[in-house]
Amino acid sequence: MPENSVISQASMPVTRDSLLHDLRSLGLTAGMDVVVHASMSRIGWIVDGAPAVIDALLAAVSPGGTVMMPAFSDQMTDPADWQNPPVPEAWWEVIRANTAAFDPDITPTRDMGAIAETFRRWPGARRSAHPMQSLAAVGPAADWLTQGQELDWPLGDHSPLGRLYRRDGKVLLIGVGYNRNSSLHLGEIRAAHRRTMKRRIPVAVSAGVAWQEIDDVADDNGRLFPRVGEDFEATGQVMSGQVGAAPARLMSQRALVDFSTPWFDGVLAS
Repeated sequence: MPENSVISQASMPVTRDSLLHDLRSLGLTAGMDVVVHASMSRIGWIVDGAPAVIDALLAAVSPGGTVMMPAFSDQMTDPADWQNPPVPEAWWEVIRANTAAFDPDITPTRDMGAIAETFRRWPGARRSAHPMQSLAAVGPAADWLTQGQELDWPLGDHSPLGRLYRRDGKVLLIGVGYNRNSSLHLGEIRAAHRRTMKRRIPVAVSAGVAWQEIDDVADDNGRLFPRVGEDFEATGQVMSGQVGAAPARLMSQRALVDFSTPWFDGVLAS
């Protein structure tokens, strides 16, 4: 049953058709390739829930377009680094020894929301192979976008986000801010000055799973991404509107990344 608080805040239920109307009014059109970050709770009370949102997104870019979403699984990291929540040190070796290899068909997302978790299991979905920072895609470019993701710098040029950049794709934020805009990681990775960290992730090997150290940019945790997003919006390159009850923004991923790279250099060099 729907929550009373959601019902009380909604003037009418949101439907697939109303979502499609909102997406097209925002500027989503046939043939676009777009990475989507969305909060279902911000959209309102949706008839059929997450599948209706995904149906509307796919319809908005059809024919010819591809929808992509993060399918991150940060449970596939070393438990010594976990913070939300941390686990006792006495558990670490047990967790490491019993962590299964990443399986794109089985490994669930974590803290990505109902839309992203439903999307990675969508008929025809393709998911990249990174144990921690995979992305899923549906559409004609899905196979190409999700292949060849490297373990190091998993959101860099050799990732689905890097491939989307080469296709001059879009970024769509629905009910979320720039703190959830993963393409800003691509911008920071390209910067000469960037925040880096080492991660340990489980990698499939012939004997089962091996824990491997990789290079990555550090988590932003809302420190810089909202600031660079605000400065980018001031350039007038973001289309704003609503999808259901949620504020929504549509932008060129290439323009965002090209703006953010020198921005990070300037901020992080000081």
